[in-house]
Amino acid sequence: MSQALAPAPLRWGAEDLWLALQPLLPGLTVEVVASIGSTNTELLARARQSPADGLKPALLVAEQQTAGRGRQGKAWQSAAGASLTFSLALPLAPADWSGLSLAVGLALADALDPLAADTSPRLGLKWPNDLVLLDDGGRAAHIGRKLGGILIETVQLGQQRLAVLGIGLNILPLPPHDPANPAAAAPVLSWGHASVQELQPGLDAPATLSRVLPPLVRAMQAFDAQGFAPLQAAFARRDVLSGRAVATTLPGLPHGRADGVDATGTLWLQTGAGRQPVASGEVSLRPLDAAAPPPC
Repeated sequence: MSQALAPAPLRWGAEDLWLALQPLLPGLTVEVVASIGSTNTELLARARQSPADGLKPALLVAEQQTAGRGRQGKAWQSAAGASLTFSLALPLAPADWSGLSLAVGLALADALDPLAADTSPRLGLKWPNDLVLLDDGGRAAHIGRKLGGILIETVQLGQQRLAVLGIGLNILPLPPHDPANPAAAAPVLSWGHASVQELQPGLDAPATLSRVLPPLVRAMQAFDAQGFAPLQAAFARRDVLSGRAVATTLPGLPHGRADGVDATGTLWLQTGAGRQPVASGEVSLRPLDAAAPPPC
């Protein structure tokens, strides 16, 4: 009887990553671990324990996360090689923090799915923190399948603030369903699973990290200096909610039609009461199903 071969160990090239990023982030530390609860939790804890060192930039990559977190307390677990999970801690001081998660998502999308002036995106952005792979050129009735997510947390250290950017990207497609081992299958969101290898065949987790990190760092430095406003038009090209009916969890604003984001990254909805703003972190958006009543 043949025996399944163990997957080859991942080759992260941590030193090469450090060399590539050091000119952009002097003092950067790069660490890759086999398993951890949450990379965000770990970097936040380190910063609080040692404030003098906490403001130094740091990259922490985990081949496996056992207690990863998404927005609103949602769990995110990862398996080695099947996904890329990392956190990047950066001291930032923008005049306006609004739109930071959108800027992170846009940097990741542009790195994995570069756009020319006359091309349509294959990778879209779902406000405020999801990357979605678009089916049928974005013309499908659904908003796309989730490829990744972003969790941003900050900690105040003296007079300065450290941002920890937590990022999770699906690298591999889901394995075929095995009735004999149902626990082996990852949970699938109601709006579907997508992977980097559907978009960029052959990219494994280390190669994906090497591709997205330098442009992400440059984007964060630009955001620190200029905020979200210069990115508004670029985000609009990838905005998968624009023009769609959506439901919110915000009391008094149950549903409406998404009408893009403004120069601060605030989402706007057309509702029966007029055009209403929705601030990041206040709501969870879901497309209304076909049976739901249309927005007022």
